[in-house]
Amino acid sequence: MSGYALAMTVIGFHCSHEQISPGQLLRDVQHAEQAGFTAGMSSDHFSPWSERQNESGFAWAFLGAALASTNLPFGVVNAPGQRYHPAIIAQAIATLAQMFPGRFWAALGSGEASNERITGDAWPRKEVRDQRLVECVDVIRRLLQGEEVSVDGLIQVNRAKLWTLPDRVPDLVGPAVTPATAARHAAWADALITVNQPAATLQKVLDAYRNAGGRGPARLQIHLSWAPTDGEALAIAHDQWRTNVFSPPVCWDMETVEGFDVVGESVAPEQVKKSVRVSADLSRHAAWLQEYLEQGWDELYLHFVGQHQAPFIDAFGEHVLPQLSPTAPAVHA
Repeated sequence: MSGYALAMTVIGFHCSHEQISPGQLLRDVQHAEQAGFTAGMSSDHFSPWSERQNESGFAWAFLGAALASTNLPFGVVNAPGQRYHPAIIAQAIATLAQMFPGRFWAALGSGEASNERITGDAWPRKEVRDQRLVECVDVIRRLLQGEEVSVDGLIQVNRAKLWTLPDRVPDLVGPAVTPATAARHAAWADALITVNQPAATLQKVLDAYRNAGGRGPARLQIHLSWAPTDGEALAIAHDQWRTNVFSPPVCWDMETVEGFDVVGESVAPEQVKKSVRVSADLSRHAAWLQEYLEQGWDELYLHFVGQHQAPFIDAFGEHVLPQLSPTAPAVHA
């Protein structure tokens, strides 16, 4: 099955802070590098999606440790504008990019109420959040270029200037689930990232980004569940990820973990399979990943939705990654 190999195949390991303590997650990503994964990606939440997940470490502290203790390039999905002031995110991006040249990128999205409402500010309408994100991206990019920035708009910035700058501005990536969002992000993004959906939907998202002039690599996060039997794999996915199967606006606007658990009570195991690639067959997982690569995704980030990552890392390191011959991303130091 070595025929799967492509010239450039980035296979990354997704670090889910909502499910795993940061200390364990650090050991997991180090393990993933040893097993052959060639990149890392991190969530950035204040709360989990379910009480069963029961974690939510601070991503930016973890990122410094992960970059320092591996050789992997890393990305993070962040929502500036409410929980985080964009000037602080610009400073965090600049510091990591200065310490680890060419190894860090940040995807900037409009956020979810479950994380952002902690400030006590009102959760804005979607069109306001989208406009706020555009303002935040502009502030972050200008700060990373060394400008002094003041803004009086949906966000307030008063004479902000970064004194520690990277040699090269790292990629600011557009996270999109729909073709319309992908097309909007093409105006500012250095790359695209999305999550696994039906192949036809993914193609529309990718085409919308490219047709609108979107540049840079196309990254895909893949939720999956593997175990020695199909039943175990499905049970893991249903336990840990059934609160994540809801389309917008539920995933955007639900404010509490308890609320997610209530709406998740009626989700059947088979319904989870629409959002998570579930199989005990490692060859099937390899074939699914190959289909994504053939569709045109440049980098795949695998998120095993269970809380115990070691068996997944070992199994994929031995049986799946060799079929795909993963390489490191192109580095622009």
